[in-house]
Amino acid sequence: MVRYHLETYGCTANRGESRQIEAALRDAGHYRVTAPSAAEVAILNTCTVIETTEDRMLRRAATLAEESAQLVITGCMALTQPDDFAGAGIEATVCGWDEVPAAVTNGECPEVTPDVQPVLDGAIGILPIARGCMSDCSYCITKRATGKIESPPIEENVARARALIHAGATELRITGQDTGVYGWDTGERKLARLLSEICAIDGDFRVRVGMANPKGVHGIREELASVFAANEKLYAFLHVPVQSGSNDVLADMRRQHTVREFREVVETFDAALEEWTLATDFIAGFPSETDDDHRLSVELMREVSPQKINVTRFSKRPGTDAADMEGLGGPVKKERSRELSSVKREIVAARYEELVGTEREVLVVEPGTGDSVKCRDDAYHQLIIREAAERDIEPGDRIPVSVTASEPMYAFCEPS
Repeated sequence: MVRYHLETYGCTANRGESRQIEAALRDAGHYRVTAPSAAEVAILNTCTVIETTEDRMLRRAATLAEESAQLVITGCMALTQPDDFAGAGIEATVCGWDEVPAAVTNGECPEVTPDVQPVLDGAIGILPIARGCMSDCSYCITKRATGKIESPPIEENVARARALIHAGATELRITGQDTGVYGWDTGERKLARLLSEICAIDGDFRVRVGMANPKGVHGIREELASVFAANEKLYAFLHVPVQSGSNDVLADMRRQHTVREFREVVETFDAALEEWTLATDFIAGFPSETDDDHRLSVELMREVSPQKINVTRFSKRPGTDAADMEGLGGPVKKERSRELSSVKREIVAARYEELVGTEREVLVVEPGTGDSVKCRDDAYHQLIIREAAERDIEPGDRIPVSVTASEPMYAFCEPS
């Protein structure tokens, strides 16, 4: 029996991988501890999306190596830059996600049986539906870790979803490096059918679909929008990262979609859903981005007015084609990132202000700060209820609320 400490950084897909690691370890009779110093093995599931994240991973790995008897490092940085840890003087076992349980248990890792209790984050169940993607973005280092899409059968994913729901999940998060291309490796686009079958599972729960690149969604946009419109269990939320408003920059990024295709995805969901949340991403300061290209990104952000926006300043990642391009100066990238972030705050704040005075039903998802809880309405807006303990409100509850006040990135509500 091993006492292990597990830390996860990065995207929801990474957290999903950690859940599977933890399920395998628990099935083998091992148990998790909170403090690294109390663990016989510390596990670090890493991210390497930008340079500052990479530096943070190295610092955290060094600390864990000092605090625990054994360190196992996995995740995207482990798969793309395995030598960096040894180069930094960190003694650790560096391996892929699937190899972690065996590394922890000295090569003895039983298969996870179907009756193993799934691992939840409170009322949240994370379901990675596939690993890898079909893209070849010039700036992305993660692709080297995940490879091409590998899609398990629909029946397998539905069975895992059912297990999470039966274990108590009231919010199911569908994840992957690119959920929109689920099934492409089998010759069939399966995301819409998978979502329909998950929504047919008995139970009171909600489903959030994770990141899907515009190219994958564009070809199934009408079918997918129809599935969203027909299933109340699906949050009216879609994360479609456009990255730039310039077709020239998108071509240099090798993003595989055009601005027009991104707009058509948005227009299709606008027509199918009365209220929904569009989430998207923009990269500021890509090496070939001109002032005019940047202006197109600002204009596109204002035009489609996403309710959730991630702005990332371009960072060269080792081994990628974009790393060999002549970059823009730091001040230029900083100024463009600042402008995009300012527009983002303006758009999102206006959306939450519009919610004030409305009545809606929310699912209480997770604890917030102090005695508050975070909730989501059907369009996945983030709503906060304060003094939750006094009102006997906890994750998993579904209650009607009135939206009373707003902040730039969320709103407050009161039980009706």
